[in-house]
Amino acid sequence: MPTSRTDVLAELVRSKLVCLEQLHELGRRQYDLIERDDMTTLLDVLAGKQRTLMTLQQIERGLDPFRGEDPQQRQWPTPQQRQTCSGQLDRCEALLDEIVQQEKRSEQELVRRRDRVASQLQGAHLACQARGAYTAETSQNVNQLDLLSET
Repeated sequence: MPTSRTDVLAELVRSKLVCLEQLHELGRRQYDLIERDDMTTLLDVLAGKQRTLMTLQQIERGLDPFRGEDPQQRQWPTPQQRQTCSGQLDRCEALLDEIVQQEKRSEQELVRRRDRVASQLQGAHLACQARGAYTAETSQNVNQLDLLSET
């Protein structure tokens, strides 16, 4: 249980790092599932990401009181604890950048796949229309009886 403000801050930063590491891993799994067209499992991963994002929001609200403080004025029990927290914050920023890139890549892949499926559906629709037109034309010719004779 954290006792000082810096202990609270350090615990929140550690929790943020854990959440971002989870989001990073879920983002990797998300892209793999998109590539494999495994949409059922993808929905499960997206639900997991949503839960993790909600936890991250709670952590961010906990960090709000520390945002306006001068970091140099904080009293840390040891220089090592300050350095550890600072390193974790740096890792959080790097992970956040990687997560944003993962999301962009996943979105691009989903759009590419959507467009491919739309093109395939359009082709199937056109083929169905052509078949329908052909069968309508041949059925008209079959059902007609030519009663005119040329003599």
